Amino acid sequence: MAETKGPTMKILVLQHAAVEHPGIFRNFLKEDGHTWHAVELDQGETAPSLDGFDALWVMGGPMDVWQEDEHPWLKEEKRLIQDAVQERGMPFLGLCLGHQLLAEALGGAAGPAQTPEIGVLKVMQTEEGAQSVILDGLPMVMDTLQWHSAEVTALPEGAKVLMGSPDCAVQAMSWGPRAFSAQFHIEIEADTVENWAKIPAYHDALVKALGDEGAQSLKAECDARMSDFEKNAERLYINWLQTTARV
Repeated sequence: MAETKGPTMKILVLQHAAVEHPGIFRNFLKEDGHTWHAVELDQGETAPSLDGFDALWVMGGPMDVWQEDEHPWLKEEKRLIQDAVQERGMPFLGLCLGHQLLAEALGGAAGPAQTPEIGVLKVMQTEEGAQSVILDGLPMVMDTLQWHSAEVTALPEGAKVLMGSPDCAVQAMSWGPRAFSAQFHIEIEADTVENWAKIPAYHDALVKALGDEGAQSLKAECDARMSDFEKNAERLYINWLQTTARV
């Protein structure tokens, strides 16, 4: 791990399921001396003021961005993201649901995916992605864990598409120099598939896509690629830290 230069960071992490946390990034943050504070929105916890935090991370979850009647805290979460990214210019990282929430918070939109992606699937860098700091050193075509039935359907004004796939045009995007989000799960660890398969919505989607033995086959596929997954996660983490200092 490359050591972080400059002061350590305090990161606010918005979670929507207890097992959908920063994953392998927790190891990198600990090694570099950064701290993070998790808020479990789905359990009724309320996000604190952004004052005192240096960055905002928004993780995935089984709910959809448009389910504001069922999950009324989504409205405030979108306002918080908009405040952090657009008003304050805070460094931001969003994954899966966090990717879709960033799009909506900045004036874009997300909706049901025409083709849900579940499994280990490839994503490809766009021309803008190949020129970006956040993807520096990452493969132009990369295997990733996908587990989503919704997607970004309209980009926010000023957003750049950095990665795509045949069934999902906006696999990764950036907004300004400090906000980055991805539809895929680069934070995966050895126990991720096992833990997420216990969430009813995820389990149902997994069985529909891959059959009754979907959890076992997906875990085996991820285990076979875990070394590359970890390498790519560390590279993106280092790149993200570099973007936090850009103005």
